[in-house]
Amino acid sequence: MAQDGRETGFRYQHPLLLVSASPPTGCGLMGDLTDKELKNLKPRTRLYKVTDRDGMHAAVTPTGVISFRYQYRVNGRQEVLTIGRYSAEAARKVTRAPDALEYGMEVSLAEARTLLSRARRQVEIGESPSKAKVEKRTASAEALTFGGWAEAYFKHKADPKSGAEKLADSTLTMRRSVYDRAIAGELSKLKLGEVTPQRLKRLCDEVKEKRGPAVAVHVREVVLLVFRHAQGSGLDVSNPAESIRTSAIATFEPRDRALSPSEVRAVLAALEHVSAAPTLRSAVRFILLTGVRKSEFIDATWKEIDFAAARWTIPAERMKAGKAHVVPLSDQALDILTVFRTMFGASRYLHPGRYDGDTPISNATLNRVIDTAVELVRQEEPDFQSVSVHDLRRTFSTGLNRAKFDDRWIEMSLAHAPRNRIAAVYNVNRYLGERRIMLQCWADMIDAWVKGESARELIADAKQRAAEVHDDELDDDL
Repeated sequence: MAQDGRETGFRYQHPLLLVSASPPTGCGLMGDLTDKELKNLKPRTRLYKVTDRDGMHAAVTPTGVISFRYQYRVNGRQEVLTIGRYSAEAARKVTRAPDALEYGMEVSLAEARTLLSRARRQVEIGESPSKAKVEKRTASAEALTFGGWAEAYFKHKADPKSGAEKLADSTLTMRRSVYDRAIAGELSKLKLGEVTPQRLKRLCDEVKEKRGPAVAVHVREVVLLVFRHAQGSGLDVSNPAESIRTSAIATFEPRDRALSPSEVRAVLAALEHVSAAPTLRSAVRFILLTGVRKSEFIDATWKEIDFAAARWTIPAERMKAGKAHVVPLSDQALDILTVFRTMFGASRYLHPGRYDGDTPISNATLNRVIDTAVELVRQEEPDFQSVSVHDLRRTFSTGLNRAKFDDRWIEMSLAHAPRNRIAAVYNVNRYLGERRIMLQCWADMIDAWVKGESARELIADAKQRAAEVHDDELDDDL
């Protein structure tokens, strides 16, 4: 033995590495190892190492475990990578492809050298293979937890490369906030299989008590989406959120809905991106423009339309009040009807069904179109409330009332029965001139809102023109 304490008879060893004083006969300590030599390595009372090539050595522990290690320097630091554990069984099998090999697994000598080549390439570009191994192991461990899958979900939804799967920043931020504040502390360290419906329901109840029903409902939704992401990634796991109905957490009372100008703009902008027939998107606009009930539009026929007079006369038998109703048609409404006539001229209905020109569209068709538009809006505004077809009629009424048009004109446009007996005897054409101006103004107001402009001047001008309308019926009375 040399005076510095190192063993003699084989190449220099680091002072901290323990080596055998009498290496086994036939071991290639100074050259390339062989499988035969590895099988002949015997445990000693202290760990020792046997050199192979290119910085790799086999470390033999006192328990007889043989591990391949690679000693290297990267970015000025001395590091050691445990490439893998030697397996005599792996040595008897066909050598696996490089892509199937990972640091830390049981390998043959040939496979260890393949991984060594990978590690050397990493060192050449300044990357630490030891650090990369730890990071990958940590990521794999986290991926087994709900927290790991949640991070994967948020990363995917924020990545521009995800295409249509990418969420709007506002939606992503809101869901991340719900996760960080109400979910992570309870579920992040659990494996997916440990997130049971019972545990999730208990969490939702606690959040509802502490933060309110809306946040609790979002907790369920985030968990639902994280599990769907895991399932979409190929993981065979049940989704606990699917076992819990939203109504079991909280219910919200339905309310009458009238869209504000900004909401009208949002819905109509989203409507353009709904994957439905363009004529169905136009049908939604047409109902908003005219303020009619859904059934009044669905069953409308071409014989009710007078393009020359720019009016639509709905017969009494189709009206809720049992009286004929005249709808003045704005330029925008006439444009839509022109498209309908071009597309569906062979049908008696303004908009027939998809497969049968002799039947109108179904009662649920326009609801589905609006629902899809609302979902698109929610990508930017998560708290955007649902909208029904009838809400378009409410928006029509509320918008004109906010603009302070004459109540009588608005009530006549809605085909509401007069509130007193004296006014009950009325002509369907009463206030037709004023209503024509009002409905054209309403269509122009919508266009202005879509452009993000004020409709104030449009309203003032329309009111002035409507006030100048000559009432022939009044002259006759006088």
